[in-house]
Amino acid sequence: MKNKKKINKIKTRIKEHIHIKKFIIAYFIIFSVLCVGYHVKATGTTDSTINNETESLTNLENDVPFSMGITVDTSNDEGTLAGTLQMLLVITVISLAPSIVIMMTSFTRIIVVFHFLRTALGTQSAPPNNVLVGLALFLTLFIMAPTMERINTEAIQPLSNGEITQEEGLKACMEPLRDFMFGNTEEKDINFFLNLAKIDDVEELSDIPSSVLIPAFMMGELRKSFIIGFMIYIPFIIIDMVVASTLMAMGMMMLPPTTISMPFKILLFVMADGWNLVIGELIKSFNY
Repeated sequence: MKNKKKINKIKTRIKEHIHIKKFIIAYFIIFSVLCVGYHVKATGTTDSTINNETESLTNLENDVPFSMGITVDTSNDEGTLAGTLQMLLVITVISLAPSIVIMMTSFTRIIVVFHFLRTALGTQSAPPNNVLVGLALFLTLFIMAPTMERINTEAIQPLSNGEITQEEGLKACMEPLRDFMFGNTEEKDINFFLNLAKIDDVEELSDIPSSVLIPAFMMGELRKSFIIGFMIYIPFIIIDMVVASTLMAMGMMMLPPTTISMPFKILLFVMADGWNLVIGELIKSFNY
């Protein structure tokens, strides 16, 4: 009897498994049919959508009143570039403007000296970087004003009036900048880069390429800014030494000397009219 009951239970389980398998197979068949039907419908919709978009683009191209192209006028011996390429050149110059400001103007010396000044005062983030960069930028515009006026007179205005070509305009634009860099670059720096570039046949300043003049100018700017920064540091170092010695003599070694010395540094800087001194000497250090 027990064996018959076990056999019946086994048969019942087998029947249940068979029904489950049939249900799963039927489910997959229905799911596959639905997926195929949806794919066919989506394909038809996509094809019609693509056709509609293609027709719309074609109509849009026909309706556009202008064409984006680059044309070169070769009616004379010198070709002139059309408006699209000129716009590309202008955008390129604008993207390189920060590098031009840093490499060929007084900006480098000014911003480095300002950072030395802030470090010497020990104020960490006062004045903030935005203020220092803005002040350095306006001082650069002030110092470079005669050079910019020459560029406008000798290059930009003649180029706008069509009196000179673009190549001549670029050369005329570089000449005032080269004169400014020559006036603020030491001869030893130029000779240093001429020797590195193995250029010997230099008789006049015009024979020196800009690839030699620009790094020589920047190296000189860094040297001069470090010298000015050292001179700024001296009075503030004396204040630090006096405060540190006083605290040690009083047995207050746990008190940081910078906490006590910073108010005295700020007081000294304000009483000496430090901003006028620093900015005035910076401007006087340039030959413009």
